[in-house]
Amino acid sequence: MIQFVLESDRKLFEGAMGFAQQQVKRLIEKHPDFYPMYTEGGQWHHDGPKFTHWCDGFLPGMMWLFLKHRGQDKAESRFWMDQAIRYSRPLETRIPESDVHDMGFIFFSTFYRWYRLTRDNSIHEIVLEAGKKLASHFNDNGQYLQSMVAEDSIFIDVMMNVGLIFYAARELNDKRLRDIATRHCITTRRTLIRADGSTAHEGIFDLETGEFLRQVTQQGFRGDSCWSRGLTWALYGFTASYEYSRDPRFLSTAEACADYYITHTPSDGVPPWDYNAPTEERLVDSSAAAIAAAGLMRLCRHIADPMKGHFYWSTAIHILRTLCSKYMDPRETDWEGVLKGGVYHLPKDLGVNESVMWGDYYFVEALEEALRVMRTASSGTPVAPN
Repeated sequence: MIQFVLESDRKLFEGAMGFAQQQVKRLIEKHPDFYPMYTEGGQWHHDGPKFTHWCDGFLPGMMWLFLKHRGQDKAESRFWMDQAIRYSRPLETRIPESDVHDMGFIFFSTFYRWYRLTRDNSIHEIVLEAGKKLASHFNDNGQYLQSMVAEDSIFIDVMMNVGLIFYAARELNDKRLRDIATRHCITTRRTLIRADGSTAHEGIFDLETGEFLRQVTQQGFRGDSCWSRGLTWALYGFTASYEYSRDPRFLSTAEACADYYITHTPSDGVPPWDYNAPTEERLVDSSAAAIAAAGLMRLCRHIADPMKGHFYWSTAIHILRTLCSKYMDPRETDWEGVLKGGVYHLPKDLGVNESVMWGDYYFVEALEEALRVMRTASSGTPVAPN
């Protein structure tokens, strides 16, 4: 696939990456050893509820991405390496937790990136243990990884985490783990992905028979609506699952979700928090756009048709341009996050029109990938998967 590089885009994205590093430095200086989830009035440190600590990997995850981006700058690289280790190491204690379906969010963004950089076997073991722990949440009757809320519940969010099981299965040559990950993807595809590529947030099963009962939601407008962040979890998650499994069903599902996103999202690339919400309630969610950009950059590598692959790449770049120009303001010194316009939980009125950690993380991930491809394309070297 050919990527066209505009110097204006490169400068815009480099500026955004610099601003993101500035904001993270500011955060760790002002609130050392604090793992935020969402801002209130632009401030990370507050007393608003979190419910779970599923976001704790995103702050150190950004640090690992900054380290990767800095390249030959030794002083900056040393700083980000030290901070990334400092904020990643405490997360090892999360592995024994029995009610967390978000092991991928926590460990892929941190220990996996740590291992990729250092090839330290002790770090690798932590990643594998996290994958095995996530697999223990598998419900045999329903053939799914249960969500954190109940044994009879499946979340679309889990698609962002199942890759951790695929990875552990590959590294350990464990057929049982691979089977668990594959079956969860198949069940999610059957129960939460609709024919038009839209998604449900949650599904409920009969625990005795394993029968799927209905689609519901914790965060969307209705059980039969399409919550945009859930849609982008599916777009990204099925792409990652295809990368590990090479199951064509997962690639086609990722494409269907991507096509729904592109078709139903406004022209600037930033979706409403739920596509079916009434007009008066249609706040945007910049975090869903950031996830979509990162997911489309992964998806475009696997598309056989070069024109469609380039279309996905170009759409991701377009989303990043919008996020940089409309949802990021380096001049506003009182705002502590990177991206404005994110939504954590609208029904509970939490983190609405604020910065959210996953939005900032996937924005940085997409920026880093775009800049990496731009550097490689400019040098004339063939672009390799990241």
